[in-house]
Amino acid sequence: MRTRTLLTSAALTTVLLAGSAVPAAAAPATAKGPGVFVTNGDRVHISSTPPRTASAHAWWTHVSGPGTKAKVTIWLQMKSGKKWHSVARKAKNLKSGNGGSARRVVARKKCANRSKRQWRTKIDVDLIGVADSPEKAYTKPVTVRCGV
Repeated sequence: MRTRTLLTSAALTTVLLAGSAVPAAAAPATAKGPGVFVTNGDRVHISSTPPRTASAHAWWTHVSGPGTKAKVTIWLQMKSGKKWHSVARKAKNLKSGNGGSARRVVARKKCANRSKRQWRTKIDVDLIGVADSPEKAYTKPVTVRCGV
């Protein structure tokens, strides 16, 4: 499964990469200073556990600075016409990790049929007690046989 990475920066520049990279500082600085972290998520896929659902995961990786926990929110989005619609949302306070089951948040939406639809996720990481930017990561759209 391929993952997407968001590098956060003071300039509020979103950079999506397919793999790991060196992140920039999250912004703006406060009395505690900036936190530096990477936002990660995998592409939407059909879950391996029943019932048949569109599923995706999100997590974060601490690089430096303060912040040991973050509220990670993931929105599962499906394209209808020219617009993206959020069909599921999940949030969880997580410690930094590599996407293992204990340190990720999962969004799922039950499939009503096997129609081919375009799917993506939107991911937000908010460091708890540390200032960070309002940037959100979007995974690359993929076609999945799951209509809702």
